[in-house]
Amino acid sequence: MQSFFILCGLCALCGKQENTLMMTQRTLVLIKPDAIQRGLSGEIIARFERKGLKIVAIKMLQVTPELAHRHYAEHVGKPFYPALVEYVTGSPAIAMVISGPEAITVVRLMVGPTNGLAAPPGTIRGDFSTSHRLNLLHASDSEASAEQEIAAFFDVSEIFDYDLELAHWFR
Repeated sequence: MQSFFILCGLCALCGKQENTLMMTQRTLVLIKPDAIQRGLSGEIIARFERKGLKIVAIKMLQVTPELAHRHYAEHVGKPFYPALVEYVTGSPAIAMVISGPEAITVVRLMVGPTNGLAAPPGTIRGDFSTSHRLNLLHASDSEASAEQEIAAFFDVSEIFDYDLELAHWFR
């Protein structure tokens, strides 16, 4: 985890020398098979980029039953688990590592609540999901989960660290 200081937008305008500590985080986002099948992946990726978040790793993959079991281990034994594994392994998915200030919280707010029927308009699920079970995306819920999930889907060599030249316009 990195932290960095930036001048907030107001400080840059008024000239005060006040810094704000912002925690750069990485989080895993899975664009699930229903989003791929509905042709929503470009729109979803674009929303994260327009927010000013940085995609530091991305790949399309076929989630195997083994990977699904590892990823959804906390749900093993629950009544919905077999359908969940069938769903996530039934068609390709896109895995991404997204980086930015408070990325875990920001991404989860953008994604919206798990139940797409209850998700507010303006969130990805609120705008596109019509189901509780087929909810388009997965987003890590904590730093510990993000670390574990990123390691399950990506090798360290697949994750890139680079600067966004226009990053100061998003902060």
